[in-house]
Amino acid sequence: MIERLGRSIRARLALFASVAMALLCLVAGSFFLWVGHNTAVDIRTREVTTAALHVGHDIQRNHLHALTNFDLKGIQVIDPTGHVVASTPNLEGMPRLTAVVPDPNSPSRTDELCELPQLGEDCHITAAVRVYDEAGDWLVYAYDSTVPWYIHPSVIAVLVVLTVLLVAFTWFGVSKVVARTLVPVNQITKRLNEIGYGDETMRVPVPENAEEIKALAEAANHTLARLDVAMEQQRRFASDASHDLRSPITAMRAELEAAMLAPEETDWCEAGGKLMASLDRLQNIVADLLTLAKLEAGAPSRLESVDLAELVAAETTRPRSKKIVTALQPGVVVTGDRLKLARLLTNLLDNAERHAESTIIVTLRRNEQAVLEVLDDGAGIAPDQREVVFRRFTRLDASRSRDAGGTGLGLPIAREIAQAHSGTLRIEDSDTGARFVLRLPIRKE
Repeated sequence: MIERLGRSIRARLALFASVAMALLCLVAGSFFLWVGHNTAVDIRTREVTTAALHVGHDIQRNHLHALTNFDLKGIQVIDPTGHVVASTPNLEGMPRLTAVVPDPNSPSRTDELCELPQLGEDCHITAAVRVYDEAGDWLVYAYDSTVPWYIHPSVIAVLVVLTVLLVAFTWFGVSKVVARTLVPVNQITKRLNEIGYGDETMRVPVPENAEEIKALAEAANHTLARLDVAMEQQRRFASDASHDLRSPITAMRAELEAAMLAPEETDWCEAGGKLMASLDRLQNIVADLLTLAKLEAGAPSRLESVDLAELVAAETTRPRSKKIVTALQPGVVVTGDRLKLARLLTNLLDNAERHAESTIIVTLRRNEQAVLEVLDDGAGIAPDQREVVFRRFTRLDASRSRDAGGTGLGLPIAREIAQAHSGTLRIEDSDTGARFVLRLPIRKE
């Protein structure tokens, strides 16, 4: 039970608030007792002194009566000779209890005396009053019990009852408030437990009033939305990958089965060439998948200063089936991984080569960013397909008819590399063909 309370926010907050209330009641009760005790002592002292003064007034008027109407522990009257001439019935026949006298210049004095065994073991408030007379000074002593620290048992009882009630009310109130506050959290927890794979309504309820919990719910919904997108991408990736991986395997199996049906009539060199083509395609797909996995996992890059003009010049000098025209502004330097940037450029050039009619134009310029454009003179890409081509294993109908050997991963890899370098890769408007625009931050000197 204790361990369960330790894990419950509701119980811990209620316990903390109750302990705080108990400590507050203890401090407040102690202060009340201190003030009340001092007040009670002052009142008791005035009562004792007043009784002694009253007796002294009777002595001055020579009308000393029997000392039976005082609610005190005792009174003694001492004549000028030092003898006890009157006392309350409980002190009848007892000698003078104390030798304390007022100061010479003061008619009265009060003390707290603890050595009065005739009155009991407790300490007593003692008032000594001097009564002036021609024959000599009289002394009146009045005694009463001191006020205990708790003042009276009923005071302690009231304080204890109030403390218990306040602590119980605090526990109950805080527990209810926290429980009401945590209702949205419980609803979010319940909803999260109900969400299963493929649930199209992967969202948690958002409370209206609790701002902090509302922010938590909105953050959870944003995370679930990203998870939903990632799961959808995973489903599409699994479907597309399974299809694209099956294609070369199916082709190899069909080629082998056909060859094995008539082994004597089969040209094994030709069959081997077809198998090698399928194996090359399969190898390219696997290599591209590994590259994408490394990029998405945030594989460390070797960052260095890269002159894009030199990089583009080196990549465009390699033999290609289409003419490449370049317009490169010198001195465009970025910070990045040279090998990955070279892979990005190669993928863009390979894509342009497959779709261009005759010419590829590569331009590089610098404004607030480094801007690299690769433009082909092919059929172009429709505006509604410009983001589709960056999906994995996506090859438009035109590309499938022109090049059945592409993996469909070149452009997704290129975009991943651009994003890893805090840049962007998009398809923008052009008069002819497809215009890929790469933007990267300029290296700071």
